[in-house]
Amino acid sequence: MSPTSPMQCAASLGAGLLLSVLSLSLGASGSAMAAQATSSISPASQDEQILRIANGAEPGSLDPQQTSGTWETRIVRDLFEPLIAYSADGELIPGLAERWESSADGRIWTFHLREGLEWSDGTPLTAADAVFALRRLLTPATAAHNATLYYPIVNARAVNTGALPSDQLGVAAPDAQTLTITLSHPSATLEQTLAMSEAAPLPRHVIEAKGDDWTRPANMVTSGAFVLKEWTPQSHITLTPNARYHGAQNVALGEVVYLPIEETHAALNRFRAGEVDLAYGVPASHFAWIQDNLPEALHTYPILGEYFYVFNLRDGSPVADKRIRRALNLATRREVITDNILGMGQIPSWHFVPEALSEHQGARFDFADWSMDRRMAKARELMADAGYGPDHPLELTLRYNTLEDHKKIAVALGAMWKPLGVQVTLTNTEAAVHYRDLALGDFEVGRYGMIATIADAYDFLNAFSSDNTSNAPGLSSPAYDALIEAVAREGDDDARRQQLHDAEQYLLDHDVVLPLYDYVTSSLVTPAISGWAPNALDVHPSRYLHIDTSH
Repeated sequence: MSPTSPMQCAASLGAGLLLSVLSLSLGASGSAMAAQATSSISPASQDEQILRIANGAEPGSLDPQQTSGTWETRIVRDLFEPLIAYSADGELIPGLAERWESSADGRIWTFHLREGLEWSDGTPLTAADAVFALRRLLTPATAAHNATLYYPIVNARAVNTGALPSDQLGVAAPDAQTLTITLSHPSATLEQTLAMSEAAPLPRHVIEAKGDDWTRPANMVTSGAFVLKEWTPQSHITLTPNARYHGAQNVALGEVVYLPIEETHAALNRFRAGEVDLAYGVPASHFAWIQDNLPEALHTYPILGEYFYVFNLRDGSPVADKRIRRALNLATRREVITDNILGMGQIPSWHFVPEALSEHQGARFDFADWSMDRRMAKARELMADAGYGPDHPLELTLRYNTLEDHKKIAVALGAMWKPLGVQVTLTNTEAAVHYRDLALGDFEVGRYGMIATIADAYDFLNAFSSDNTSNAPGLSSPAYDALIEAVAREGDDDARRQQLHDAEQYLLDHDVVLPLYDYVTSSLVTPAISGWAPNALDVHPSRYLHIDTSH
């Protein structure tokens, strides 16, 4: 799971289209899959290919195991290639591993790296670098955002909690081109987790020599299609082609420039002025205008994402009282937000896991079918029981990361809750600060968004297990943890679907979150760009993109 960038606040389409673009499941062997065939690019034409991306926010880090936001992952994905990679349309394909297979019981996986792999400095890239990266990923000091997704690996939990040293993790490199991963039980999501940027092999020789400074442009060594040329905070990040990338002959772009433009209005203006070629997110207030005036540039399609608020459940927080959380959920008019404020087709959420994930047996709030009058009557009753009402108002701070549409939604929530006697104070910060403060528990009610990193409900639900670093609400529930643990170990598909349903129902029954709508995404892509393909995970590696400079 990745928190969403400030610019991801877009329209929703139906589930049917999603099924046409979502095809991520692979069999136990990757041997039949072929790398994508594209024509070689001449260096001369590459010099003219400069892609400027309005990326949403300033990254907090470019260390693949220190990043979590979608705006960070886009950059890191260009710099580091995992064992398993993504095609232009979001399907899993061989990355640094040319093939892999699993044992009959699904517990031992063997990955065979491509021959002749090198880091961008010419150092051989071997299976030992993959072992180093996975051990580092699970080391407690790394505090990797999605570490718990790798718990099926033998001893992963013990390593991640500090109970065992990292060399006890179930990974090994019997030779320079072979990596073995031993699982404690079969995993339905292993291939998808190994395609995440955080699982990519890392340059041990640089990290050990440079320490935390290894991500500086002068030090960083990469394995992906690009290298880091320049990073000027709050201005731009520039990438140039990696001549030692195994697919370098098919990379068309000569330069990729990421711009941390948080406001979608600013991104739209710069797109119209020809100053950016690609913008993630469009302002809802201009969506109709864009549809009429930039139809060839507008790409709107469903993604696996959820827009919601989290409640701080920790002692001392006013919303630690379940009666208040339920009252706020009851009084929220989700259709007003999707239809009147955003108006781009978002799906109101009476659930938490996006409906587009069709394999999931979705749960629902038990009041989803109540009338608004009945919901408000119950909400007032609960607030009165908690000691609050118009004559004794509850003062509540509502936090969001900077974006006009986030602000509109926050203002609307304050208005919806006012009849209950809730007085809302709004605070906002830029994305990195916002998500840091939520992780530290420094909030009462906070905006959140999740974009799936793997196409599985477990990615959304695992975030709220007690030991997950993404657990912003601070949920500490042995019952919920047991459900998540059971899902991770379950080999039967039907039983696993029921367990995922039960975990989602737990979140809703206990009002851990205030879900608002399922995401779609809307991006502006200049028609001169080819190689852009919509997909449910919203993955668009720059190595597939090409600019028609005669356009």
